[in-house]
Amino acid sequence: MANNTAQPRIGGKIRRLRRQRSMNQSDLASALGISPSYLNLIEHNRRNVTVPLLLKLAGYFGLEITDLSEGDEASVANDLMECFGDDIFADIDITNMDVRDVVSSNLAIAKALLHLYDSFQRVKKNSPRGESESEEEGEARGLASEPVSDFLQANCNFFPSLEQVAERVRADCAQAGEDRMQGLITFMLNAFDVHTRFVGLPNRLARRYDPLAHKLEIAQNLSSRSRSFQVAVQTALLAGAPELEALVEEGNFPSKDAQILAKTALANYCAGAILMPYEQILSAARGLRYDVDLLSQQFHVSFEQICHRLTTLQKPGAKGLPFHMVRTDIAGNISKRFSLSGIHIPRHSGACPRWNVYTAFLHPGNINVQISEMPDRKRFFCIARTIVKGENRYGAQMRHLSIGLGVDIEYAPQLVYADGISLNDERNVVPIGISCQVCPRLECSQRAFPPAHHKLNLDANRRGASAYISA
Repeated sequence: MANNTAQPRIGGKIRRLRRQRSMNQSDLASALGISPSYLNLIEHNRRNVTVPLLLKLAGYFGLEITDLSEGDEASVANDLMECFGDDIFADIDITNMDVRDVVSSNLAIAKALLHLYDSFQRVKKNSPRGESESEEEGEARGLASEPVSDFLQANCNFFPSLEQVAERVRADCAQAGEDRMQGLITFMLNAFDVHTRFVGLPNRLARRYDPLAHKLEIAQNLSSRSRSFQVAVQTALLAGAPELEALVEEGNFPSKDAQILAKTALANYCAGAILMPYEQILSAARGLRYDVDLLSQQFHVSFEQICHRLTTLQKPGAKGLPFHMVRTDIAGNISKRFSLSGIHIPRHSGACPRWNVYTAFLHPGNINVQISEMPDRKRFFCIARTIVKGENRYGAQMRHLSIGLGVDIEYAPQLVYADGISLNDERNVVPIGISCQVCPRLECSQRAFPPAHHKLNLDANRRGASAYISA
């Protein structure tokens, strides 16, 4: 297998860390034992960072080596490249290197450009707001979920304050000496005078809480795992109210809907932490080599809940693998996206149909394994499986979704799913892209749109693998 490990472009992050401490280049260079000119080249990504120097940097700034990786910069750069693939930029020659240079030199400006494009998307996709509708309400009807995804990404999907809430709740539940579900119900009664009932709810509601009557109702036709999770979510909303409010305020979300979505996402995070204690899930994941089905059975939670929890194991000094996770429906709509692996998950458009998160629909219920190679030659080990969500009753309308989970190829041997697969065999590698408009793979037979910033050489007398290929 070709070497696909690229040197990390961390110059911008080193420069920001230096400036945050009000240091000049000479001061930091002296502390690291290098020349100021060499540090200047590193900060402008013109020299590679050696492992010994990386260790010095991490030690000096009190960080782990992984904290100095591309992280947020890579995510913002990929999102910006997707934005510049829009037709409105078709006549502007912007390269991937141009975008990465902007992100590396000034991340705040790059994020501002991304916010501006998100606003443009809202205007383009929303119908004109009525006279009685406020500007905030009009914005809320747009892409309220994007700021939430950005907030989770910026925090590496790890929230220590919510982990502490979960620990407190579990400690109180343990004193009741009951099983998990009954322990949560007893905790809610003792701590908040909330009475929990399992009943039939209208309009396909899964959970309904009345704060005045102190009454929590959970849909009785949910699976036992879903019922437990919904009780845990409401427990998180009550027991972790101050922590949730503080995080939502920290996120500075642009609309009321975005704030509510953020609070919901964070409550779901806390619920997962309640049901899957950090140390226990990390130990079990390592011991079972991240076998999602076995972990699901051990913690009595769903496949999706385990996948989500695996992405949150980022406690300093006790980290799990840096996973990415994506959830999509059969029409290609992405409803969850998070990436610590470095793979780019599209922000505004459908992903590559070659990716196994989509081909998993061809083999429902089975684990689909893929070595995915992005256009920049980076490779990822990905698994995907379809799930079905809905009520346990006859005639219920079900949702068919696909969950994708993956890591950088270097971590693949730590996953049970890599057993028996030759990671060095080029025949096992599947070239995928981001989205058609920004993918440079001109020869792709599944191309649905012409590539941006690439001149087409079309000929009506010739037909290639797709309508955009004639050579």
